[in-house]
Amino acid sequence: MSDVDPLAQPVYAENDYKPFGDFTLAEVQARAAELSTATGWGPTARVGGVARGWADLGRAMSAAGATVVRDLGGEEAGAYARRLWVVPPGGSLL
Repeated sequence: MSDVDPLAQPVYAENDYKPFGDFTLAEVQARAAELSTATGWGPTARVGGVARGWADLGRAMSAAGATVVRDLGGEEAGAYARRLWVVPPGGSLL
């Protein structure tokens, strides 16, 4: 098991990187929309699953009244981090 804190992992948002746990609902929804428009066929078809994951995260945050991802709690937010490859399988992109 990795010691990586999924909520502390940097993810690109707008013009800079920020910790995944600090993503606001608006940023999550914007990421879902951005990735949804990038989904196509062939290699870009895989983007669709990630876009749906960001959209699911936004719905979960909305339902929970969460302002930022970390408001969901570590276990649920961590599960989304793995699903969205914020924390890749095995804990490293290398």
